[in-house]
Amino acid sequence: MFRFLTPFLFLIPTHAGADQLQVVTSFTVIADMARNVGGPLAEVRSITPPGAEIHDYQPSPRDIIGIADADLVLVNGLNLDGWAQQYLTRAGDAPIVEVTAGIDALPIRGGDYDGAPNPHAWMGLDGAQIYVDNIAAAMAQADPDSAQAYARNAETYKQQIADVIGPLRDAARALPENRRYLVTSEGAFSYLARDFGLTEMFLWPINAEGQGTPQQVRALIDAMRQTGAPVIFSESTISDRPARSIAAETGAEYGGVLYVDSLSEADGPVPTYLDLLRVTSQTIVDALSDD
Repeated sequence: MFRFLTPFLFLIPTHAGADQLQVVTSFTVIADMARNVGGPLAEVRSITPPGAEIHDYQPSPRDIIGIADADLVLVNGLNLDGWAQQYLTRAGDAPIVEVTAGIDALPIRGGDYDGAPNPHAWMGLDGAQIYVDNIAAAMAQADPDSAQAYARNAETYKQQIADVIGPLRDAARALPENRRYLVTSEGAFSYLARDFGLTEMFLWPINAEGQGTPQQVRALIDAMRQTGAPVIFSESTISDRPARSIAAETGAEYGGVLYVDSLSEADGPVPTYLDLLRVTSQTIVDALSDD
């Protein structure tokens, strides 16, 4: 279930003890960001494994090993990873920090959570920069002796993110008007669509709701026929069957798999957040560029 919880943010004590800051995150995207900010000064682990569907994840005993040793816990917030709260109490005095603090969230459109904040803010450039700044600030408070190193790493990493998104954003904005539609299974790309100048359309607004109901399918088929949207994509953590069915029904192209909620294993297509941004954005631009 997509649960609504009061945002949790605790004062951060000074880190002491282990040589590395022990950081636990709710899912893999935040973990990779934290590794880039922390560098060799931090040991980071994700509760969810690569490839997991994160909206209603149920951790196994293996997933929560090590939480008690955490110096810092990083979660997304915006109602995405509230499932983690019951397990994070095992972190003892470790602070729990929402890395979306300060983000001007876009709303979810439709369904039971209409108007609630869309939690996928890491898919937009401005949001990603705020994630990195919040992670660096949290690490600096937990380990003030290394604050300058975290700040330097954060600035370098933010530039790398901008370097990945910038050219692909420009390519998307240059697409013909009649091909500037981003049609997906989940409405997880609002921030990316905004940055890329695309009109977002989707089957269901959030993975915690019903997926691929007859009503959802019919509404999207009608919308694609009305607008002439030429391509539909699906996401890596859900079935591609609804999207492929709609492509066949409308004559649109099935554009392939997009990555958003989870990184892959190290030998997979998106082992890092930068890879996720690059592969997803390139897949979108390539599919929409074909006439």
